[in-house]
Amino acid sequence: MQRRRKERALIALAFCLFVCIQATNAQQKLDGELPLPQKLPFNDDQPIIINTDLVTLTVTVTDTYGRYVTGLDKRHFTVFDEKEPQEILFFSDSDAPASIGIIFDVSGSMSGEKIHRAREALSRFIETSHERDEYFLIGFNSQAQLLMDRTRDSRAILDKLTFVQTRGNTALYDACYLGVEKLSHSTYPKRAILLISDGQDNNSRYTRSELQRLLKESDVIIYAIGIMGDSDANSPLGMQGQAILDELASISGGRAFFPRTTAEMNEIFERIALELRHQYSIGYRPKDFVPDGRWRRIKVKVNPPRGLPRLYVRSREGYYAIAKPR
Repeated sequence: MQRRRKERALIALAFCLFVCIQATNAQQKLDGELPLPQKLPFNDDQPIIINTDLVTLTVTVTDTYGRYVTGLDKRHFTVFDEKEPQEILFFSDSDAPASIGIIFDVSGSMSGEKIHRAREALSRFIETSHERDEYFLIGFNSQAQLLMDRTRDSRAILDKLTFVQTRGNTALYDACYLGVEKLSHSTYPKRAILLISDGQDNNSRYTRSELQRLLKESDVIIYAIGIMGDSDANSPLGMQGQAILDELASISGGRAFFPRTTAEMNEIFERIALELRHQYSIGYRPKDFVPDGRWRRIKVKVNPPRGLPRLYVRSREGYYAIAKPR
C-alpha cells in the first residue's frame, strides 16, 4: 500500500512539472520571443542540401535612368545556368502581392530620432505597396523578437513601432536568419525583407558566413536601408556596417540604400515598394542537373525590343545544386 502511494505521488509530481513547463512555453510565445532554429554544426566547405530541382528567380529590369521596365515577355529573356542557356518553363510579370518581413533594429545604437524617421518613411512604403501584401515585424537588439506576426493590417505594424524602446546590443544576423526562415512558410511566392539598421552586429548566435549561406539557398530578396547619423557614415564602425548591408543585399539580388535626409529616405522606401510591384518571375529546371551540392552560377540577360535603350538586369547570382528526395 505504501509503495502504491509513493507511485501515485511521483505521477502527480511529474504531471505538475509537465503543466508548469507547458505554461512557461506558452508565456514565452505570448511575450513575443522568437525562438532560434536549431543550430547545426557548420562547415563553410560543406554544402547544405535541400530537396528541389526547380530554380525560381525574381528579376528586376531597369533602364539607364533607373526606371523600371515593364511589358517584356518570355522571349526577351535568356537564362544561363553554368553558361548553358535554359528553357524558361514559368514566366510572369503580374503585379502580384508579396510576403514582406520588416526587420527593425531597436538596439542602443539606434536613437529615437532614427526610429521616428524610419517609421515615417515606412508609412510611404506601405502606401505604395500592393493592397494584399502581408507583413510581419521582427525587432532586434540583444535578441530577435517577433513583434507582430503575419498580418495585412499595415497600420498595426506602424503603431507597434511607435512604442519600441531602443536599448541593448545588436543581433542583426540572428534577426535576418529568423526572417528568412519565417518567409519560407509565407503565403506568397514573392518574398522580401526590409532590413532597417546601421549594419552593426555584436550579439548574434549565427555567424555572417551562416547567414550568407542561407541567403544563397533561399529566394528571399533583402532591401537594406542603412540608418546612419552624421557621425556614423565615415567612422570605421559605420563603414563596416555599410559594407555588411551591401553584402547581404547583393547576395539576395536586392539593394542597399544609405539615405542622408528625410526626403531621400521617403523616396527610397517608395522606390522599393514600386520595385516589388514591377518584377518578373522566371522558373526553369536546369539541363544535365547533377545533385552534388555544388554552387552553380546563374546569369540572366535581357534582349530589349527594337527601339528600347540598353537595359539592366538584377537577380540572384546562383544556387546550390541539391539532392532529389528518394
